[in-house]
Amino acid sequence: MAIESILSNVLNVPVLFFFLGMLSTYIKSDLDIPQPLPKLFSLYLLFSIGIKGGVELSHSGLNNEVVLTLGLAILMAFLVPVYSFYALKRKVGIHDAGAIAATFGSISAVTFVTACAFLDGQGVSYGGHMVASMALMESPAIIVGVFLIRYHLKDNEENSNGYGSIIKEALTNGSVVLILGSLLIGLVANEKDLASLEPFTGSIFKGMLTFFLLDMGILAGKRIKSLRQSGSGLLWMSILIPLFNAAVGIACFAIFDLSIGNAFLLTVLFASASYIAVPAAMRITVPEANPGLYVSLSLALIFPFNIILGLPLYFSVLTWIQSVLN
Repeated sequence: MAIESILSNVLNVPVLFFFLGMLSTYIKSDLDIPQPLPKLFSLYLLFSIGIKGGVELSHSGLNNEVVLTLGLAILMAFLVPVYSFYALKRKVGIHDAGAIAATFGSISAVTFVTACAFLDGQGVSYGGHMVASMALMESPAIIVGVFLIRYHLKDNEENSNGYGSIIKEALTNGSVVLILGSLLIGLVANEKDLASLEPFTGSIFKGMLTFFLLDMGILAGKRIKSLRQSGSGLLWMSILIPLFNAAVGIACFAIFDLSIGNAFLLTVLFASASYIAVPAAMRITVPEANPGLYVSLSLALIFPFNIILGLPLYFSVLTWIQSVLN
């Protein structure tokens, strides 16, 4: 892995603002992004990547690789929470294990966006259907995580609630609705209307991402204390599980002959963890779980690990495999 790739990713302007946000908490600055702007940034990013993905999907259409990629994404969204849960419940309680496992099985839209920007910088193309893969991976992880919690609880009163509300919460989650809706609109809209949106979906995108990452850095700095108190075993496991998930994505590249751009984004999706959709759902469906753990692990540990080291590492491994296979 070339050191230039790591430095290029670390010195990316949005990433630098993430660390500025973390630094501001350590020096006890009053720097803050006032509400409800952080939510607006989140909605904008989901809207923008959804529209772009729909447009690209309309251009690429359906082929064997598209169907295969979507299938692999959905399969992993169901599998990751299962084996993550059984690994994690040795370290934490059932509620926390289920919530953390759900974050691992779901995805980080901002990590995905950063990965797309990384590929653009490398001059590597990728399909618009990868946005659909991202959107389809959020809901299954929420459903599986909560199901595992309730299945393993011995208290019958906690298991008396039906699963209909869980499924509804997952499918009607705002981020899921927005990104899937934007994807469908981008898929069916005419070129003229889409062109009129371009300054909004294109020109200001990186600026909005920068402010969002600044806010994420502030949050990560405030919540990192929970990670220090959780013990080194949980921290190591929370890095090893995403790395294992990334290895699965890399294996898919070698086995199924995916394009390197699509394989890279699939690997990033497998290795990322949710800090938006899943925490929102867990606060409602599993209030017993500690958000200081499942939010902090995804936001203050896995997210910076992926954007600093993960992206160049995964790309370097995929490039090496491609050179060997060719």
